[in-house]
Order: sequence, then C-alpha cells, then structure tokens
Amino acid sequence: MFAVLNVIRKPFTHLFAGLAILWLAACDPVSLTNPGTGGGTPTRGAVPVALLVPHGSSDSQESQLARDLESAARLAISDLSDVEIDLRVYGTAGQAQQAQQAALNAASDGARVIIGPLHAESANAVAVAMEPRNINVLAFSNNPTIAGGNLFILGQTFQNTANRLARYATGQGKSRIMAVYSDNLAGQLGRAAIEQAVRDNGGTLAGSVGYEFSQQGVLNAVPNIRQSAETNAADAIFLTANTAGALPLFSQMLPENGLGPDRVQYIGLSRWDTPPQTLELPGVQGGWFALPDPNRSSQFTNRFQAANGRAPHPIAGLAYDGIAAIGALAQAGQDLGRGSLTQSAGFQGVNGVFRLRADGTNERGLAVATITDNSVTILSPAPQSFGGAGF
Repeated sequence: MFAVLNVIRKPFTHLFAGLAILWLAACDPVSLTNPGTGGGTPTRGAVPVALLVPHGSSDSQESQLARDLESAARLAISDLSDVEIDLRVYGTAGQAQQAQQAALNAASDGARVIIGPLHAESANAVAVAMEPRNINVLAFSNNPTIAGGNLFILGQTFQNTANRLARYATGQGKSRIMAVYSDNLAGQLGRAAIEQAVRDNGGTLAGSVGYEFSQQGVLNAVPNIRQSAETNAADAIFLTANTAGALPLFSQMLPENGLGPDRVQYIGLSRWDTPPQTLELPGVQGGWFALPDPNRSSQFTNRFQAANGRAPHPIAGLAYDGIAAIGALAQAGQDLGRGSLTQSAGFQGVNGVFRLRADGTNERGLAVATITDNSVTILSPAPQSFGGAGF
C-alpha cells in the first residue's frame, strides 16, 4: 500500500510491508549504564502502554485492521508472565490530527510508551507531540524516512530485505547485480535500498533501469533492461516489482527477450509467495525472495485464528511485537528509553528475531526462499539471533 503524504518534519510516504509475526522476549538483554532518553524510569508495577489504532476509520479494511492490531496486542499481554501491562486503546480514525490528540490524551493518562499509529503521517504527528514528554513511539510503518528521534518503525524495511538478499546473492557467487525499479516513490526507495545493499555486501551494481509504472512502461523498459544487462554482464536482476504491479509482466517478458532464469538470477524485493497464485507464474520459478521465519509466522497465525475465529491481517503481528518487547524489558527491570529499546541483542518476535536501531529503523531476521514447482523452498533459514548466519 503506497500513498504520498504531506511532509511534516521529514519527507515521507505511507509504506507497509506485509508482515505477520511468537513469544517476544529479550534475547539476553544487555545491562545498560546509560539508558538514553525517553521512558527513563525503570519499570515497576503495571506498565501503562497506549495503543493507537484506526478505530473509527471510514475505511472498512482499516477498521478490520484496527481490530486485528488490538487483538494481537491483547494476545501478547496474555502470553506475558511476571509482568503486567496496563493497555489503553485509543482510536485515531486513520487521521493525523486525531492520532496526535489521542497521543496527548494517552500522555495525560500516564502512558509511558506508545505503540502505533498506523499511517506514516499520523506517526510523525504523534512523535512530534510526544518528544517534549520523552515518550517513545513504536509505529506500525516500515517507512524509514519518518524514523528517528523518539519515533521507531516496526515494519520490515526495504533496506532490511535488500541487505539479506544481496548478502545471500554475493555468497552464492552472484556479484554483478542489476536493479530494475518502478519510477514512482516506492520504486525509488526500493532502488536506493538495492543499490546500497549491493555496495555494502561486496557486489557490483550492474546498472539500474527504471520504468514507468504502467503496462506500456514495462513493455518499453524490457529492451533497455536487456541491453543494460548484456552491456554490464549482469548475473542477477533485482526487481522492486510485486504481484500487484509489474512482476507478472516482467516474469513473462524478460524470458521472451533472452533474459530468462537460465541466464540471470531473478531476485525480488517483495514477497513472491503472496498472493498464492504468484507461485504459478513460470517466470518466477527459481527466483529468490525474503520472508519472515515461516515456522514462527505460522504459529502466530494459528494462535490468532484460534482466539479470534479469523486469520490475522498481515501486519497484525507488529502490535504483538511492540507489546511483548515492552513486556520483556519490564521483566528484566529495564526502562523504556532509547538505550533499552535499541539494545543490540534485540528481541524474539512472532516473525523471528528483530531489533530496533538507534536511527529509528529496525533489523529483522529473514529467511531466503525460492519457488520450485509452484511451491516455496527455504534456501537459507532465518537467523535465530544477531551475529549468526544471515546477519
């Protein structure tokens, strides 16, 4: 879901990664002598937490997502032991002004930390209001351009995905990687992530080709992609396209124009296993993409469905992650300041291990998968801790 929003304090867009996340506990939390700012008092007793979700939105899908986020948060609370979370839920109607007012009300009610809101513009407005109060905000966005200061994003970022895949690709001998991106804001951000990841992981950028985000734009780009790939001796093509966009067309047109999987390795910045019909595309067979730990994701989905009678929204697990990370710090007697939230050991989330970074972004342990005979096969499992294989 991509939509350009107005700028408040930084340029940003409304971005989400399709995430669904298990028992969140700190991974050997480090001892902190300088906890940083925000939430600086060690946690004692019930921890007051505000959850900002788009209850009251006129969009029926957002309203359903709001219910799933709240249900996931309450599931996380029920899984905690030896710590009590005083959860208070505030509706934002999906509007920045209402989200900011909800955050101010939550601060007046004693909230020590805020989880949410959903939209990037709302998250930015909330963080601005909470900064003078030293209250940290864990938003459901994956947009890195809003992150920083007291605002952390929980969603899986393009950079995180690109790094995992570029590291795997270079490890498999694919050193000349070409970027193919849509010429819109999402594509530009994806391109930047791919190019940075290729450089950081010892690869060579074998060209970058953009295309207009339309069917004709894809058709026009194919000859340019072929020429650039041949000129620069590319051995892999890293695409920002997803199934809802240009992926089906590229997966047909590139092989027809001499750039099939037998000549170059396809790599996807988006997940190629959703929706399921993507697996049936001939051109994606053998392609590489990243996804959260499938075992943990499946466990969360099954538990959520058993408790709520429906499968969770793909990003509902982010609310579980936020609540359980706070619970893990409270169990360890740590505060909710930046130092505690960004400890290098990270946390175990319902999609696998993750940690918040000092710049407000995050790192998540991802698996690398391929598609064989219309089915997903894991090539490299998700790392279980930071510092292990995959990081």
